[in-house]
Amino acid sequence: MTFLRQSAAMAGKDLRVEVRGRYAMGAVLPFAGTLLVAFGLSLGPDRTLLQRIAPGLLWMAVLFAAVLASRRAYEGEVEDGAMEGLLLAPGDKAALYLGKAAAIAVQLLVLEAVVVALVSALFSLSLGGDLSVLVAAFALGTVGLAGVGALFGALDASARAREAVFPLLVLPFATPVLVAGVRATAIATSGAGGSAGSWLGLLVAFDLVILAAGTLVYGFLLED
Repeated sequence: MTFLRQSAAMAGKDLRVEVRGRYAMGAVLPFAGTLLVAFGLSLGPDRTLLQRIAPGLLWMAVLFAAVLASRRAYEGEVEDGAMEGLLLAPGDKAALYLGKAAAIAVQLLVLEAVVVALVSALFSLSLGGDLSVLVAAFALGTVGLAGVGALFGALDASARAREAVFPLLVLPFATPVLVAGVRATAIATSGAGGSAGSWLGLLVAFDLVILAAGTLVYGFLLED
């Protein structure tokens, strides 16, 4: 089985499990929606303030959704005792990592589409600015978050760490994505997309680093 076929098989398996279980829509999306509504109510009716902080709230919701989705990606293997199967599976462990990351990324993209629409409705966030920059920011940010989640999800699952430990592993490494995503989104929605190049460049660099690191160390994390 080739490298790409192994990755596709892993991604397809995780996505089929998600479609059957509907965890993202049944648990992650309501959590993100509740988070946004709670922040909106706590900040009051000041429309100017809500519009200014909407990109930050949007990415906070995406970040927490990524944490939940990444942990869910390994729950099946842990509950069924299948982590040993991943370790003993023939082929390149890097392909398994990329497949896990791809499945998480697809789930996040679906969630992000709904969350963006929700933020636009709740906080009057304008989506009529530079749409290409906005799409690029979310696509690149999603890849980075999925890469981090798939990498540390393996460590968390193999070590059988307590549930509270996983966010502590993910959140510090996801900070560059959060900062760059918020800034690029704010620039794109303001209509000044041309000045977002440096933030998009940071997202590209982060994606390359985390995916390269993940492909190199994923097998070792499964063995721990």
